[in-house]
Amino acid sequence: MSSNDLSSQAASPLVFFTPCPHPYGCQPEHNMTHSSYPVEPGNRSQGGTTITEDGVNFCVFSRHAERLELLLFERDDSTEPFQIIELDPDTHRTFFFWHVLVLGLPMGTWYNWRAHGQGETRTTGRRFDSEKALLDPWATTISDRLWNREAASLPGDNVAQAMRAMVQSDAYDWEGDTPLHIPLSESVIYEMHVGGFTRHPSSGVEHPGSYAGVIEKIPYLQALGVTHVELLPVMAFDRQDLPPKTASMGLSNYWGYSTHSFYAPHPHFAVEAARARDEFRDMVKALHRAGMGVILDVVFNHTAEGSPFGPTINFKGLGNEMFYHLDFIDRSRYRDYSGCGNTVNCNHPMVSRFLVDALRYWVEEMHVDGFRFDLASAMARGEDGNPQYHAPMLWHIELSQFLSQTHIIAEAWDAAGLYQLGDFPGFRWAEWNGLYRDVIRAFVRGDTGLVPEVATRMCGSSDLYASRGRLPWNSINFVTCHDGYTLWDLVSFEGKHNAANGEDNRDGHNHNLSANYGVEGASDDPRIDRLRRRQAKNLVAILLLSQGVPMLHGSDEILATKQGNNNTYCQDNALSWQDWNLVERNADMLAFVQGMIRLRRRHPTLSRSRFVTGQPRNGHDLPDITWHGTALNAAPWNDPDARHIAFTLAGSKPDEPALHIVLNMAEEAQTFALPPFPGRQWRLAVDTTTAPGVYEPAEQPIISANQLTVEGRCVVVLESH
Repeated sequence: MSSNDLSSQAASPLVFFTPCPHPYGCQPEHNMTHSSYPVEPGNRSQGGTTITEDGVNFCVFSRHAERLELLLFERDDSTEPFQIIELDPDTHRTFFFWHVLVLGLPMGTWYNWRAHGQGETRTTGRRFDSEKALLDPWATTISDRLWNREAASLPGDNVAQAMRAMVQSDAYDWEGDTPLHIPLSESVIYEMHVGGFTRHPSSGVEHPGSYAGVIEKIPYLQALGVTHVELLPVMAFDRQDLPPKTASMGLSNYWGYSTHSFYAPHPHFAVEAARARDEFRDMVKALHRAGMGVILDVVFNHTAEGSPFGPTINFKGLGNEMFYHLDFIDRSRYRDYSGCGNTVNCNHPMVSRFLVDALRYWVEEMHVDGFRFDLASAMARGEDGNPQYHAPMLWHIELSQFLSQTHIIAEAWDAAGLYQLGDFPGFRWAEWNGLYRDVIRAFVRGDTGLVPEVATRMCGSSDLYASRGRLPWNSINFVTCHDGYTLWDLVSFEGKHNAANGEDNRDGHNHNLSANYGVEGASDDPRIDRLRRRQAKNLVAILLLSQGVPMLHGSDEILATKQGNNNTYCQDNALSWQDWNLVERNADMLAFVQGMIRLRRRHPTLSRSRFVTGQPRNGHDLPDITWHGTALNAAPWNDPDARHIAFTLAGSKPDEPALHIVLNMAEEAQTFALPPFPGRQWRLAVDTTTAPGVYEPAEQPIISANQLTVEGRCVVVLESH
């Protein structure tokens, strides 16, 4: 019988491109008695599943397994497989790849693996467990409807409580879409959580907490003016990965830094989980049409399998000794450089290839524009655990042609003390600048002795990057992010309030450089409220006036609060969700942020691709930057009590207006001399003490005097006309 005859007798393929009442899509119907699909050896050409004319080719990697089984399920909630296919190593194994072609198998079939093998864990590091159902590492669509983390962690068969992967066609109509290639130097990044962005009832979207919900809110992002959204993890993660006490409180892993499937979009952000991949693509396509790129927060430093006592999901059961850093003496233990129980062995050749191929998949098949790598320094550790400046993984990403137009951003440290800020390998890698965050927070709070470093940070941190030939855009500047206080909480709390996380307030940062200005938390004192709002505007203004790439934390533009909780990783509730009522309630702040972004985007001098030098450039008679204090050309570099600085930026093009920027973080008002500008006049563009805060060019008041009194704790920007 030919393979075509076999295919014709099997169930007809189903393609999931239209909504279906079943939460994981319309499921194929199998005859449990008679449905047994024939097989051929298959091939190792591609990990995961490959649709062929004759059926579906399955391929997975396991170097030391002695036998593999492929389990096929009717539905994602089927507790027993309708067919188990045993792979013969003499027929279905090439090198360390196991493969089988299942003839006539329809799309929509669910599956997982079981691996049989031997090896004393302490000496070999192998963790084969023939009772554990294993998720395909290359899965692009997964279901966790039956998932029970405890069952996967304890001895015993967990097939009825395991995750499943789905056989699915990769067909999708991109309608001509491609990644946008917006230069990083011209970018304004908005960090956001896909679910939390629209989960709150006030969002008013049809599909709250979903990729589709983001699409509905694109007009809001356009009006804000950002160029990219940076999405907290959207690769499928384990919501049950929590400390025991936290889990007992009914909480879940919200942020998503617990990846188990590096090719699959998280199903819980989809309206129809079986279509998560296409719904993610719909979101990317819509954002691109609106002129915004998509950056993914990627967790390659560890996985959801956790410690030796954590669950067996995929990598542990197929190649634990290869995929993770193991203790040198007792290989049953993990070397933990991530603080999360395990560390991915990124510089093993097979692991490196697997992860870089995942990036390629997200660029070529999902059209994303960039990646931010969580605890990226863990990826610099060689197989012996020691840092490698020429780590193959990092340089492969740096030099890969298919990533050459893709933004790559590092969190340039790990949880075991490796700190590479300013020294991350390569030229293209941008870095989250933690020094920028700390210096600007402290300066705005009113700390003294910081003026020289504030100047350096606002000029792109040349001390970190210039000597190695890197540029201002290598610095990703931020004052807040998902990890820590919101902007409003930064000016409302002096201590963290994390009791709701179930860890007795031990979790989260203690070094917050925050202030409450008289009252811890909410205040009904108008004076305190005004000061907090001014300080929030000061922080945003400085961020958007700095060389480098600004990143805003989503919902800070509407002054959202998390009630002083600076580690809401487990709070999938109103504490974390964006409250859209604040758009109207804090409309003044939203308008201010929108105005500051417009100011930045119409002034290329604020996003220079080269460091300022203090010399005339680009056809200007003026130096590119001139520093002042209250008197012209008299910056208070050596004044340990100074809390002010002023500077003049020449336009980066001959026809671009100059800017004069004054930062006065002292409590009292000070008078600043203004530089003369023959043939032009200064106009007020920004004043954080005024109601509008930002003035559009046609509405800017003229400054006719040769000096200007600037209120305490205030940022002022003048524009030449």
